[in-house]
Amino acid sequence: MQLLQTTFWSAGGSRHGMAARLGFSRSKANSLIAGLLDQGLLSEAGQRESTGGRRAEHLCLHADLGLLLAVDIGATSLDVAVLQPDLTVLAHAAEPADVRKGPGVVLARVRELMRELLARCGAQPSRVLGIGIGVPGPVDFDSGQLVNPPLMPGWDGFSIRDYLREEYGAPVFVDNDVNLMALGELWRLQRQLPNFLVIKIGTGIGCGIVCHGEVYRGAAGSAGDVGHICVDHDGPRCHCGNVGCVEAMAAGPAIVRMAVAAAEAGQSPLLAEHLRAHGRIDAVDVGQAVRAGDVAANGIIQRAGALVGQMLASVVNFFNPSHVFIGGGITHIGPLFLAAVRQSVYQRSLALSTRHLEIQYTPLGPQGGVIGAGVLAMHESLKVGRALA
Repeated sequence: MQLLQTTFWSAGGSRHGMAARLGFSRSKANSLIAGLLDQGLLSEAGQRESTGGRRAEHLCLHADLGLLLAVDIGATSLDVAVLQPDLTVLAHAAEPADVRKGPGVVLARVRELMRELLARCGAQPSRVLGIGIGVPGPVDFDSGQLVNPPLMPGWDGFSIRDYLREEYGAPVFVDNDVNLMALGELWRLQRQLPNFLVIKIGTGIGCGIVCHGEVYRGAAGSAGDVGHICVDHDGPRCHCGNVGCVEAMAAGPAIVRMAVAAAEAGQSPLLAEHLRAHGRIDAVDVGQAVRAGDVAANGIIQRAGALVGQMLASVVNFFNPSHVFIGGGITHIGPLFLAAVRQSVYQRSLALSTRHLEIQYTPLGPQGGVIGAGVLAMHESLKVGRALA
Protein backbone atom coordinates (compact mmCIF):
# COMPACT_ATOMS: atom_id res chain seq x y z
CA MET A 1 0.00 0.00 0.00
CA GLN A 2 2.88 2.37 0.79
CA LEU A 3 4.31 1.78 -2.67
CA LEU A 4 0.93 2.52 -4.30
CA GLN A 5 0.70 5.78 -2.36
CA THR A 6 4.22 6.72 -3.43
CA THR A 7 3.41 5.93 -7.05
CA PHE A 8 0.30 8.11 -6.86
CA TRP A 9 1.95 11.09 -5.20
CA SER A 10 5.01 10.99 -7.46
CA ALA A 11 2.87 10.65 -10.62
CA GLY A 12 4.65 7.39 -11.33
CA GLY A 13 8.35 6.73 -11.70
CA SER A 14 11.05 4.13 -12.21
CA ARG A 15 11.83 1.16 -9.99
CA HIS A 16 15.01 2.87 -8.84
CA GLY A 17 13.13 6.10 -8.11
CA MET A 18 10.50 4.26 -6.06
CA ALA A 19 13.16 2.47 -4.05
CA ALA A 20 14.94 5.76 -3.32
CA ARG A 21 11.71 7.53 -2.25
CA LEU A 22 10.76 4.71 0.11
CA GLY A 23 14.24 3.99 1.39
CA PHE A 24 14.00 0.39 0.21
CA SER A 25 16.78 -1.70 -1.27
CA ARG A 26 16.49 -2.34 -5.01
CA SER A 27 15.80 -6.02 -4.45
CA LYS A 28 12.98 -5.30 -1.97
CA ALA A 29 11.45 -2.65 -4.24
CA ASN A 30 11.67 -4.93 -7.29
CA SER A 31 9.99 -7.76 -5.38
CA LEU A 32 7.12 -5.54 -4.24
CA ILE A 33 6.70 -3.99 -7.67
CA ALA A 34 6.61 -7.41 -9.34
CA GLY A 35 3.84 -8.48 -6.98
CA LEU A 36 1.78 -5.33 -7.67
CA LEU A 37 2.28 -5.77 -11.42
CA ASP A 38 1.03 -9.36 -11.18
CA GLN A 39 -2.02 -8.22 -9.20
CA GLY A 40 -2.85 -5.59 -11.81
CA LEU A 41 -2.39 -2.70 -9.38
CA LEU A 42 0.59 -1.20 -11.19
CA SER A 43 1.37 -1.06 -14.90
CA GLU A 44 4.38 -0.20 -16.99
CA ALA A 45 3.69 2.76 -19.24
CA GLY A 46 6.63 2.88 -21.60
CA GLN A 47 10.20 3.97 -21.02
CA ARG A 48 11.35 7.18 -19.37
CA GLU A 49 13.92 9.49 -20.94
CA SER A 50 17.43 8.21 -20.37
CA THR A 51 19.70 10.08 -17.98
CA GLY A 52 22.61 7.83 -18.91
CA GLY A 53 22.61 4.06 -19.21
CA ARG A 54 19.61 1.89 -19.93
CA ARG A 55 16.23 3.65 -20.07
CA ALA A 56 13.97 2.76 -17.12
CA GLU A 57 10.37 1.63 -17.37
CA HIS A 58 7.83 4.17 -16.14
CA LEU A 59 5.54 2.70 -13.49
CA CYS A 60 2.05 4.06 -12.80
CA LEU A 61 -1.21 3.05 -11.15
CA HIS A 62 -3.12 0.62 -13.34
CA ALA A 63 -6.10 2.18 -15.13
CA ASP A 64 -8.17 -0.93 -14.30
CA LEU A 65 -8.07 -0.06 -10.59
CA GLY A 66 -11.30 1.82 -11.22
CA LEU A 67 -12.59 5.32 -11.72
CA LEU A 68 -12.79 8.34 -9.46
CA LEU A 69 -15.75 10.69 -9.21
CA ALA A 70 -14.72 14.24 -8.31
CA VAL A 71 -17.22 16.93 -7.31
CA ASP A 72 -16.47 20.58 -6.57
CA ILE A 73 -19.54 22.34 -5.17
CA GLY A 74 -19.10 26.10 -5.05
CA ALA A 75 -21.50 28.69 -3.69
CA THR A 76 -22.63 29.49 -7.25
CA SER A 77 -21.15 26.69 -9.35
CA LEU A 78 -20.91 22.95 -9.76
CA ASP A 79 -18.06 20.93 -11.30
CA VAL A 80 -18.21 17.16 -11.70
CA ALA A 81 -15.59 14.95 -13.33
CA VAL A 82 -14.68 11.31 -13.93
CA LEU A 83 -10.96 10.64 -13.55
CA GLN A 84 -8.55 7.76 -13.90
CA PRO A 85 -6.39 6.77 -10.90
CA ASP A 86 -3.57 8.94 -12.28
CA LEU A 87 -6.06 11.88 -12.30
CA THR A 88 -6.41 12.03 -16.07
CA VAL A 89 -9.82 13.65 -16.66
CA LEU A 90 -12.04 11.40 -18.79
CA ALA A 91 -15.24 13.47 -18.67
CA HIS A 92 -16.16 16.79 -17.11
CA ALA A 93 -19.24 19.00 -16.68
CA ALA A 94 -19.54 22.46 -15.17
CA GLU A 95 -22.63 24.61 -14.66
CA PRO A 96 -24.06 27.35 -12.43
CA ALA A 97 -25.61 26.27 -9.13
CA ASP A 98 -26.96 27.81 -5.94
CA VAL A 99 -26.09 26.01 -2.70
CA ARG A 100 -28.77 28.02 -0.90
CA LYS A 101 -31.38 25.80 -2.56
CA GLY A 102 -30.32 23.08 -0.14
CA PRO A 103 -28.75 19.63 -0.33
CA GLY A 104 -31.76 17.90 -1.88
CA VAL A 105 -31.78 20.04 -5.02
CA VAL A 106 -28.01 20.39 -5.43
CA LEU A 107 -27.09 16.76 -4.75
CA ALA A 108 -29.88 15.47 -7.00
CA ARG A 109 -28.21 17.38 -9.82
CA VAL A 110 -24.81 16.02 -8.76
CA ARG A 111 -26.14 12.47 -9.07
CA GLU A 112 -27.60 13.21 -12.50
CA LEU A 113 -24.27 14.56 -13.72
CA MET A 114 -22.43 11.57 -12.27
CA ARG A 115 -24.70 9.20 -14.20
CA GLU A 116 -24.32 11.19 -17.41
CA LEU A 117 -20.53 11.36 -17.19
CA LEU A 118 -20.14 7.66 -16.34
CA ALA A 119 -22.40 6.81 -19.29
CA ARG A 120 -20.23 9.00 -21.50
CA CYS A 121 -17.24 6.91 -20.38
CA GLY A 122 -19.16 3.67 -20.91
CA ALA A 123 -18.74 2.79 -17.22
CA GLN A 124 -21.06 1.36 -14.56
CA PRO A 125 -21.31 2.68 -10.94
CA SER A 126 -19.57 -0.51 -9.80
CA ARG A 127 -16.37 0.74 -11.51
CA VAL A 128 -16.16 3.72 -9.15
CA LEU A 129 -13.25 3.35 -6.74
CA GLY A 130 -13.84 6.46 -4.65
CA ILE A 131 -15.77 9.73 -4.59
CA GLY A 132 -14.30 13.06 -3.48
CA ILE A 133 -16.51 16.07 -2.80
CA GLY A 134 -15.59 19.66 -1.94
CA VAL A 135 -18.09 22.05 -0.34
CA PRO A 136 -17.85 25.78 0.53
CA GLY A 137 -18.16 25.42 4.28
CA PRO A 138 -16.51 23.93 7.40
CA VAL A 139 -16.53 20.11 7.42
CA ASP A 140 -16.07 17.58 10.18
CA PHE A 141 -13.76 15.40 8.12
CA ASP A 142 -14.33 12.18 10.08
CA SER A 143 -18.11 12.28 9.66
CA GLY A 144 -18.06 14.06 6.30
CA GLN A 145 -20.76 16.47 7.49
CA LEU A 146 -20.90 20.24 7.28
CA VAL A 147 -20.98 22.18 10.54
CA ASN A 148 -22.98 25.45 10.58
CA PRO A 149 -21.87 26.51 7.07
CA PRO A 150 -22.58 30.27 6.73
CA LEU A 151 -23.08 30.15 2.93
CA MET A 152 -25.11 26.90 2.97
CA PRO A 153 -28.38 27.13 4.94
CA GLY A 154 -30.02 23.74 5.31
CA TRP A 155 -26.80 21.73 4.94
CA ASP A 156 -25.79 21.61 8.61
CA GLY A 157 -25.43 17.97 9.67
CA PHE A 158 -26.70 16.61 6.33
CA SER A 159 -24.98 13.31 5.42
CA ILE A 160 -23.71 13.57 1.85
CA ARG A 161 -22.19 10.12 2.29
CA ASP A 162 -25.54 8.48 3.08
CA TYR A 163 -27.22 10.27 0.18
CA LEU A 164 -24.71 8.95 -2.37
CA ARG A 165 -24.44 5.52 -0.72
CA GLU A 166 -27.88 4.71 -2.14
CA GLU A 167 -26.30 4.53 -5.60
CA TYR A 168 -22.60 3.84 -5.08
CA GLY A 169 -20.75 1.25 -3.06
CA ALA A 170 -17.56 3.31 -3.19
CA PRO A 171 -16.45 5.33 -0.17
CA VAL A 172 -17.36 9.03 -0.18
CA PHE A 173 -14.95 11.62 1.22
CA VAL A 174 -16.07 15.20 1.91
CA ASP A 175 -13.88 18.20 2.67
CA ASN A 176 -13.87 21.97 2.47
CA ASP A 177 -13.39 23.16 -1.12
CA VAL A 178 -10.20 25.12 -0.45
CA ASN A 179 -8.66 22.10 1.31
CA LEU A 180 -9.21 20.23 -1.95
CA MET A 181 -7.47 23.00 -3.86
CA ALA A 182 -4.55 22.61 -1.45
CA LEU A 183 -4.54 18.84 -2.04
CA GLY A 184 -4.53 19.45 -5.78
CA GLU A 185 -1.50 21.72 -5.56
CA LEU A 186 0.23 19.29 -3.20
CA TRP A 187 -0.23 16.51 -5.78
CA ARG A 188 0.90 18.76 -8.64
CA LEU A 189 4.04 19.57 -6.68
CA GLN A 190 4.56 15.88 -5.80
CA ARG A 191 4.77 16.90 -2.15
CA GLN A 192 7.99 18.82 -2.82
CA LEU A 193 6.73 21.95 -1.01
CA PRO A 194 5.98 21.07 2.64
CA ASN A 195 4.56 24.38 3.89
CA PHE A 196 2.29 26.57 1.78
CA LEU A 197 -1.14 28.19 1.69
CA VAL A 198 -3.94 28.21 -0.88
CA ILE A 199 -6.38 31.12 -0.68
CA LYS A 200 -9.72 30.80 -2.47
CA ILE A 201 -11.55 34.07 -3.15
CA GLY A 202 -14.99 33.85 -4.67
CA THR A 203 -18.33 34.31 -2.93
CA GLY A 204 -16.39 33.72 0.28
CA ILE A 205 -12.73 33.64 1.32
CA GLY A 206 -11.03 30.53 2.70
CA CYS A 207 -7.54 29.16 3.19
CA GLY A 208 -6.12 25.68 2.69
CA ILE A 209 -3.11 25.02 4.90
CA VAL A 210 -0.39 22.53 3.97
CA CYS A 211 1.91 21.90 6.93
CA HIS A 212 4.76 19.38 6.79
CA GLY A 213 3.36 17.96 3.56
CA GLU A 214 -0.17 17.33 4.88
CA VAL A 215 -3.38 19.33 4.73
CA TYR A 216 -4.00 20.75 8.19
CA ARG A 217 -7.70 20.75 9.13
CA GLY A 218 -7.52 21.71 12.80
CA ALA A 219 -9.21 20.16 15.83
CA ALA A 220 -12.73 20.42 14.44
CA GLY A 221 -12.22 20.96 10.71
CA SER A 222 -12.44 24.76 10.69
CA ALA A 223 -8.74 25.59 10.20
CA GLY A 224 -8.20 28.21 7.51
CA ASP A 225 -11.50 30.08 7.93
CA VAL A 226 -9.67 33.36 7.31
CA GLY A 227 -12.60 35.11 5.64
CA HIS A 228 -13.85 36.21 9.04
CA ILE A 229 -10.67 37.91 10.18
CA CYS A 230 -11.51 41.55 10.86
CA VAL A 231 -9.78 44.13 8.68
CA ASP A 232 -11.91 47.17 9.67
CA HIS A 233 -13.68 47.55 13.02
CA ASP A 234 -15.97 50.13 11.42
CA GLY A 235 -16.69 47.96 8.38
CA PRO A 236 -20.01 46.47 7.24
CA ARG A 237 -21.75 43.62 9.03
CA CYS A 238 -20.85 40.18 7.73
CA HIS A 239 -23.32 37.30 7.36
CA CYS A 240 -21.47 35.63 10.27
CA GLY A 241 -22.78 38.41 12.55
CA ASN A 242 -19.51 40.27 13.10
CA VAL A 243 -18.38 43.49 11.42
CA GLY A 244 -15.45 44.27 9.16
CA CYS A 245 -14.69 40.69 8.05
CA VAL A 246 -12.41 40.60 5.01
CA GLU A 247 -14.99 38.38 3.27
CA ALA A 248 -17.64 41.07 3.63
CA MET A 249 -15.27 43.72 2.27
CA ALA A 250 -13.16 42.06 -0.43
CA ALA A 251 -14.79 38.86 -1.73
CA GLY A 252 -16.65 38.69 -5.04
CA PRO A 253 -20.01 40.09 -3.79
CA ALA A 254 -18.26 43.02 -2.07
CA ILE A 255 -16.40 43.89 -5.28
CA VAL A 256 -19.68 43.77 -7.21
CA ARG A 257 -21.41 46.03 -4.65
CA MET A 258 -18.61 48.60 -4.91
CA ALA A 259 -18.76 48.42 -8.72
CA VAL A 260 -22.53 48.93 -8.83
CA ALA A 261 -22.22 51.87 -6.44
CA ALA A 262 -19.51 53.43 -8.63
CA ALA A 263 -21.64 52.93 -11.73
CA GLU A 264 -24.76 54.44 -10.16
CA ALA A 265 -22.77 57.40 -8.82
CA GLY A 266 -21.39 58.13 -12.29
CA GLN A 267 -17.81 57.45 -11.21
CA SER A 268 -17.28 54.74 -13.83
CA PRO A 269 -18.66 55.33 -17.34
CA LEU A 270 -17.69 51.82 -18.47
CA LEU A 271 -19.40 50.07 -15.57
CA ALA A 272 -22.42 52.38 -15.85
CA GLU A 273 -22.77 51.48 -19.52
CA HIS A 274 -22.48 47.78 -18.74
CA LEU A 275 -25.08 48.05 -15.99
CA ARG A 276 -27.54 49.81 -18.33
CA ALA A 277 -26.98 47.23 -21.08
CA HIS A 278 -27.09 44.05 -18.98
CA GLY A 279 -28.81 45.04 -15.75
CA ARG A 280 -26.01 43.51 -13.69
CA ILE A 281 -22.25 43.58 -13.03
CA ASP A 282 -19.97 40.75 -11.93
CA ALA A 283 -16.32 40.63 -10.86
CA VAL A 284 -15.17 39.69 -14.37
CA ASP A 285 -16.79 42.88 -15.71
CA VAL A 286 -14.82 44.88 -13.15
CA GLY A 287 -11.62 43.20 -14.34
CA GLN A 288 -12.43 44.07 -17.95
CA ALA A 289 -13.05 47.68 -16.94
CA VAL A 290 -9.63 47.72 -15.23
CA ARG A 291 -7.97 46.49 -18.42
CA ALA A 292 -9.76 49.22 -20.34
CA GLY A 293 -8.24 51.86 -18.04
CA ASP A 294 -11.29 52.63 -15.88
CA VAL A 295 -10.04 54.61 -12.85
CA ALA A 296 -12.92 53.69 -10.51
CA ALA A 297 -12.65 49.98 -11.31
CA ASN A 298 -8.90 50.19 -10.74
CA GLY A 299 -9.48 51.68 -7.29
CA ILE A 300 -12.02 48.98 -6.36
CA ILE A 301 -9.65 46.15 -7.23
CA GLN A 302 -6.69 47.78 -5.52
CA ARG A 303 -8.74 48.27 -2.34
CA ALA A 304 -9.99 44.66 -2.34
CA GLY A 305 -6.47 43.36 -2.96
CA ALA A 306 -5.03 45.54 -0.20
CA LEU A 307 -7.62 44.25 2.31
CA VAL A 308 -6.93 40.62 1.40
CA GLY A 309 -3.21 41.38 1.72
CA GLN A 310 -3.80 42.95 5.14
CA MET A 311 -5.46 39.74 6.33
CA LEU A 312 -2.87 37.57 4.64
CA ALA A 313 0.05 39.45 6.21
CA SER A 314 -1.10 38.31 9.66
CA VAL A 315 -1.36 34.72 8.45
CA VAL A 316 2.06 34.90 6.78
CA ASN A 317 3.65 36.29 9.96
CA PHE A 318 2.04 33.49 11.96
CA PHE A 319 2.65 30.51 9.62
CA ASN A 320 5.69 31.57 7.55
CA PRO A 321 4.80 29.64 4.36
CA SER A 322 7.13 29.39 1.38
CA HIS A 323 4.32 30.00 -1.13
CA VAL A 324 0.82 31.44 -1.25
CA PHE A 325 -1.37 30.32 -4.15
CA ILE A 326 -4.51 32.36 -4.84
CA GLY A 327 -7.46 30.81 -6.67
CA GLY A 328 -11.20 31.10 -7.12
CA GLY A 329 -13.26 33.42 -9.30
CA ILE A 330 -11.10 36.39 -8.34
CA THR A 331 -8.35 35.15 -10.67
CA HIS A 332 -10.43 36.25 -13.68
CA ILE A 333 -9.88 39.88 -12.67
CA GLY A 334 -6.27 39.78 -13.78
CA PRO A 335 -2.83 40.81 -12.52
CA LEU A 336 -3.82 44.06 -10.76
CA PHE A 337 -5.53 42.24 -7.90
CA LEU A 338 -2.51 39.97 -7.39
CA ALA A 339 -0.17 42.98 -7.44
CA ALA A 340 -2.27 44.74 -4.78
CA VAL A 341 -2.23 41.64 -2.55
CA ARG A 342 1.54 41.30 -2.89
CA GLN A 343 2.18 44.95 -2.10
CA SER A 344 0.02 44.80 1.02
CA VAL A 345 1.57 41.54 2.27
CA TYR A 346 5.15 42.69 1.75
CA GLN A 347 4.41 46.05 3.36
CA ARG A 348 2.76 44.60 6.48
CA SER A 349 4.66 41.33 7.05
CA LEU A 350 7.94 40.84 8.86
CA ALA A 351 11.00 40.86 6.61
CA LEU A 352 12.00 37.34 7.67
CA SER A 353 8.53 35.96 6.81
CA THR A 354 8.64 37.34 3.27
CA ARG A 355 12.33 36.90 2.46
CA HIS A 356 11.64 33.85 0.28
CA LEU A 357 7.85 34.11 -0.01
CA GLU A 358 6.23 33.66 -3.42
CA ILE A 359 2.63 34.79 -4.03
CA GLN A 360 0.96 33.74 -7.27
CA TYR A 361 -2.29 32.53 -8.79
CA THR A 362 -2.86 28.77 -8.54
CA PRO A 363 -1.21 26.96 -11.48
CA LEU A 364 -4.07 24.42 -11.63
CA GLY A 365 -6.53 27.26 -12.20
CA PRO A 366 -10.24 26.37 -12.58
CA GLN A 367 -9.40 22.64 -12.55
CA GLY A 368 -8.00 22.85 -9.02
CA GLY A 369 -11.24 21.86 -7.32
CA VAL A 370 -11.98 18.69 -9.28
CA ILE A 371 -8.31 17.65 -9.34
CA GLY A 372 -8.20 18.12 -5.57
CA ALA A 373 -11.41 16.10 -5.19
CA GLY A 374 -9.77 13.34 -7.25
CA VAL A 375 -6.67 13.48 -5.04
CA LEU A 376 -8.86 13.16 -1.94
CA ALA A 377 -10.77 10.20 -3.40
CA MET A 378 -7.63 8.33 -4.52
CA HIS A 379 -5.50 9.06 -1.47
CA GLU A 380 -8.19 8.09 1.03
CA SER A 381 -9.23 5.01 -1.00
CA LEU A 382 -5.63 3.80 -0.90
CA LYS A 383 -5.49 4.43 2.84
CA VAL A 384 -8.58 2.32 3.53
CA GLY A 385 -7.40 -0.38 1.11
CA ARG A 386 -10.24 0.13 -1.36
CA ALA A 387 -7.83 -0.14 -4.32
CA LEU A 388 -6.91 -3.67 -3.24
CA ALA A 389 -10.51 -4.87 -2.94
